[in-house]
Amino acid sequence: MQNNKKTASFFDGYSGDFNAIYGTGTGAFQRLINKWFRQTMLIRFQKTIDGCKPLEGKTILDIGCGPGIYDVTLAKNSPAYVYGIDFAPGMIELAKNEAKKAGVDKICEFEIADFNTLPEDRKYNYIILMGFMDYMENPKQVIEKAMRLATDKVFFSFPSNKGFLAWQRQIRYKFKCPLYLYSEKQLQELFSNIAPWKSRIENIGRDFFVTLYK
Repeated sequence: MQNNKKTASFFDGYSGDFNAIYGTGTGAFQRLINKWFRQTMLIRFQKTIDGCKPLEGKTILDIGCGPGIYDVTLAKNSPAYVYGIDFAPGMIELAKNEAKKAGVDKICEFEIADFNTLPEDRKYNYIILMGFMDYMENPKQVIEKAMRLATDKVFFSFPSNKGFLAWQRQIRYKFKCPLYLYSEKQLQELFSNIAPWKSRIENIGRDFFVTLYK
């Protein structure tokens, strides 16, 4: 629980100016960050949006929804309900504002909540966990709960433990909040016994993109 509070506090600090995450500098270091970080963010976003098909009439749970980018995009394509949760109050306010501006606030609901204690009385066709597993101390527990709550597909991103960005993130996050990085072998082990679900693990650069399906 203490780790969750540190993570919430860390990301709440971003919420006032969320664009700062992506950087606007033009120096050599920022160009490198832009090339790898933004590219991975775009790939995992597009893979998730494409993977949530068919969408009409479906329900979606976005865990660690941030400012609601995934939710608002999906809500424009006639799902029945989109529910986004996040630790950080500032992110939830951003998400609510973005949904209202896009005219999809009747479809979207956003709340401050901890997925680990979220009631399991409701199922969702699609569950999204983008940029969430980076901060989870017990990934197996999260994975098992997501499988219990999903009926069709689950989408994860896991940060790679290899490369310059992994090293840079470890240093940057050392005194801010917990950070957990993964190898492909670790992911293969995590998803080795998940019947009746199947898994697809894709290396997309900075992250691994994992899809669970039946």
